[in-house]
Amino acid sequence: MDLSQLDSQEREELARRVMDWFAGHARDLPWRHDRTPYRVWVSEMMLQQTQAATVARYYQRFLARFPTIEALAAAPLEEVLKLWEGLGYYRRARHLHQAARQLIAANDGRLPAEYDALKSLPGVGTYTAGAIGSIAFGQRVAAVDGNVRRVLCRVLSIDDDVTRSATRRRLEGIATTLLPDQDAGTFNEALIELGATVCTSRNPTCQLCPVADLCGARAANEQEALPVRRPRGKRPHYDVAAAVTIGADGAILVAKRRLDDMLGGLWEFPGGKCEDGESLPVCLMREMEEELGVTVGVGSPLTVVEHAYTHFSITLHAFCCRLIGGQPCCLDCADFRWVFPSDLDELPMSAADRRIAQVLVRKGEHRGTDP
Repeated sequence: MDLSQLDSQEREELARRVMDWFAGHARDLPWRHDRTPYRVWVSEMMLQQTQAATVARYYQRFLARFPTIEALAAAPLEEVLKLWEGLGYYRRARHLHQAARQLIAANDGRLPAEYDALKSLPGVGTYTAGAIGSIAFGQRVAAVDGNVRRVLCRVLSIDDDVTRSATRRRLEGIATTLLPDQDAGTFNEALIELGATVCTSRNPTCQLCPVADLCGARAANEQEALPVRRPRGKRPHYDVAAAVTIGADGAILVAKRRLDDMLGGLWEFPGGKCEDGESLPVCLMREMEEELGVTVGVGSPLTVVEHAYTHFSITLHAFCCRLIGGQPCCLDCADFRWVFPSDLDELPMSAADRRIAQVLVRKGEHRGTDP
């Protein structure tokens, strides 16, 4: 179907069908109740690159602790990161916290209603600004995420590469053209819901789609061929070593990542990526000298953790170590601390480091583990 061939009544019909379907089929998600601009903002930040079912487990807990922008801004970043632990993409939590403090300082603690002002906030891009602007403030702006791109490419038989900026701009323009004069936020949500629950990446349930008879991809039996994406390169894999350095009193040495690093602000068992031709123990000794200025003796393996990130994967090898030279200082970290295993749960950690902590506590490896 060529959108340019649709008159205004036909476009209104398409929007009406999608919104009518949404009224009867919308999932009962916690952020669809008691909506305020702040609650919409939190939900949209959490929903970036994360499925709704996963977000639902975190959203209400986060709001119970930080019910307002003021409460979020007043909290230490570490507490915010701890509540975010397990949700991933921790930069979102840092952006929320940073933006909340900016809003307290410069906007009386209020979220701005204007699209451009929203887009200027840390972590708020084109989609998120459109979602907040339309859902929280009733602005007639599009909110085009991956679900919406998939729906539009299929319905309109668009076979341009959706990873290209030009294609994304085109789809944003199409979505804007389809927006109804009133209730743009509901239309945006409806398109997102349609993509998330019916027009899915694989095995779409076209028989349930309110615009199935208008869909060019369905007519050509090309649903799973669209949208078109350029092939992804092979995701690199790295071996990483981590030191569980145990003091004489049984405390463990942990380090905090710098804020501008990946997983910034989280605590970790220090270590790093192996260089070419480097053994894991040699890697660990080098990393501990570079990061904390100490010499360690590398002892027995504690556990091995496999973990995948968006653009790469790792095998994380944790070793029991002991300090044999120097005193810890932050050469390449934000902070360090000696903590007992029973206290590790209080620190925000990445999923991979949390698994090491769980093994450490469960196996009691903090006792009698001198290498």
